[in-house]
Amino acid sequence: MLHDLFPPGIQHALDLAGIFVFALAGALLAVRKNFDVFGIAVLALVTALGGGLFRDLCIGAVPPAAFSELSFFVTPLLAAALVFFLHPEVQRINRAINVCDAAGLGLFCVSGTTKAYEYGLGLTSSAALGVATAVGGGVLRDVLANEVPSLLRDREMYAVPAVVGASMIALFISFDLLNPLTTALAIVTTFVLRILAMQYHWRAPLAWNRRSSVAEEP
Repeated sequence: MLHDLFPPGIQHALDLAGIFVFALAGALLAVRKNFDVFGIAVLALVTALGGGLFRDLCIGAVPPAAFSELSFFVTPLLAAALVFFLHPEVQRINRAINVCDAAGLGLFCVSGTTKAYEYGLGLTSSAALGVATAVGGGVLRDVLANEVPSLLRDREMYAVPAVVGASMIALFISFDLLNPLTTALAIVTTFVLRILAMQYHWRAPLAWNRRSSVAEEP
């Protein structure tokens, strides 16, 4: 579906851009954790490709694109090499990386939803896999780095924008309204929500009427 809306070259470039910035985020976390070069490469690969790999295995798209498309595998390694040698400079443009990451979030939740629907899943399941495509790599990254996954403690609303974007695509499909304009609308909506959440420190609500004396972990 998505490949019918955009020329293959543009779609491929967008995928690589999303993979690259996700890989930068994973590699930077590895540097902050004092991982060695192998750990940096692993976190870059897992962050960039984990969500798409999970989606492809769930829908039976084998071999997964992460292994059948060489550029998808090489791009995270290039990002890891960049961070390994230039991590102080990369960290200085962390805000720009966060903006690109937000764009990748929008693209991946949309592409994940449409690909799952193409393989015969229902709209709800397709939207769920769209969210998994967008945030799955980050969850694996956090687990490997011994961090509480951001999906479970959604500070600055990372998963919520992906849920909104994937749900929009599912609704557009159900009403036969999916086209380049509505697809772009879902991507932009996800992107803007994520940017606003970072700017204003929005977050998902805690448990209703929580009265525990235990302080929230930092």
